[in-house]
Amino acid sequence: MARRVGARAADPAPQPVSSIPNLGPATEAAFARIGIHDAESLRAIGAEEAYRRLLRAGTAPHFIGFYVLVMGLQGRPWNDCRGEEKKALRLRFDAIKAEVAGSSEKGRSDLEAALRFFGVVPRHP
Repeated sequence: MARRVGARAADPAPQPVSSIPNLGPATEAAFARIGIHDAESLRAIGAEEAYRRLLRAGTAPHFIGFYVLVMGLQGRPWNDCRGEEKKALRLRFDAIKAEVAGSSEKGRSDLEAALRFFGVVPRHP
């Protein structure tokens, strides 16, 4: 069947945030709460801005959540981040955390913060 000149194929449905490697339903829900509803939007915003928005919305900061997001947007396994690359990501994470006022997690372990980020344990009020 011939296609009309100028006719466009139907745009594919937006992919969910959870279609990005390393990101699951809890992360998808966290991004939905801040208005990021699909993988394309998250990719367009980028890891740093998306994470900054999560922190501004009250998500507890933790390094694991940040680098998992960065690795996922690059299509890489979360545990692929090592050595100098991981050190550089830590510096970026610390800068974002410092930029967002009131986002420190005093007295909390990185593991507890990561579990809260992924929705495994509830956030403290």
